[in-house]
Amino acid sequence: MAATVPPLSRKRKINWTPYLFLVGPLVLYLVWIIGPMLYTFYLSLTDWDGISPEAKYIGLKNFNLLFGSLGKRVPSAFEYSLFNNLKWLLTFITVPVAIGLGLAVILNQDIKADRYFKMGIFLPQVLSLPVIALIWSFGIYNPKAGLINQILIGLGVANPPGWLADKQLVIWAVILAAAWRQIGYIMILYVAGLKNVDPTLLDAAKVDGANAWRSFWHVTLPLLAPVTTIVVVISIIDSLRSFDLVWVMTKGGPANASSVLAVLMYIQAFNNYKMGEGAASAVILFLISLIFIVVYLSRVMKDELEY
Repeated sequence: MAATVPPLSRKRKINWTPYLFLVGPLVLYLVWIIGPMLYTFYLSLTDWDGISPEAKYIGLKNFNLLFGSLGKRVPSAFEYSLFNNLKWLLTFITVPVAIGLGLAVILNQDIKADRYFKMGIFLPQVLSLPVIALIWSFGIYNPKAGLINQILIGLGVANPPGWLADKQLVIWAVILAAAWRQIGYIMILYVAGLKNVDPTLLDAAKVDGANAWRSFWHVTLPLLAPVTTIVVVISIIDSLRSFDLVWVMTKGGPANASSVLAVLMYIQAFNNYKMGEGAASAVILFLISLIFIVVYLSRVMKDELEY
């Protein structure tokens, strides 16, 4: 019996309706994200003051001016901002991550009313950054009525420090306020990751004689590696784009001691009318962020391919 030949399939008609729904968001993304980004790159190569109708092209002079200010006897605003961002970055990938992981491990146990503890720890994440700044500026760091100085006075300290007025302390005071907000978010991510840890693996480790610490270090922590990657990258990005908290609490002062690149960008562009230098600061911040974003995406793509 001769085999029947299937009829030639007709050319499939493309349904363009779903693509039409993407036109609106794509146009908005191009207008509000890609367009301003490219325009910022262009402005960084000019000496535009933000008012003049024309912008003179000066090449890389803005970047040379910023990086040429490094290492001077008196630190420049750019030097303060760059190294303060580095302090934010190193602090955010260590302290909040470690505390958030510890709280997640504790609250993952069978504890009564654990949901209320989680809610209380996560609550600062719900508040906006300007609100966090006001709480810490007036409720915690106020020289006379602030919580910290009231405790120090109660302990017998005659002259407690002015946390937001001391050049050596101010950046750490601002970072502490930001880290307090970040801890709850990291805790929730780790709690979600711990729910996916197979309990039979922990039981097997216990049968093999591993104590709680060894089980956590050799079983739980490696299984949390994907969550840790997300947590670290999010923490890095949040540390590099810090602006609201610094601006409301100190505006980069005193004497640029708490300034970060985002604050420097704003001051240069809108206070000093040096739009070119401000754009150059924005480009530097963008490139630093891009490095970590590329590392994160390459890691995610690698894990997806292995899976």
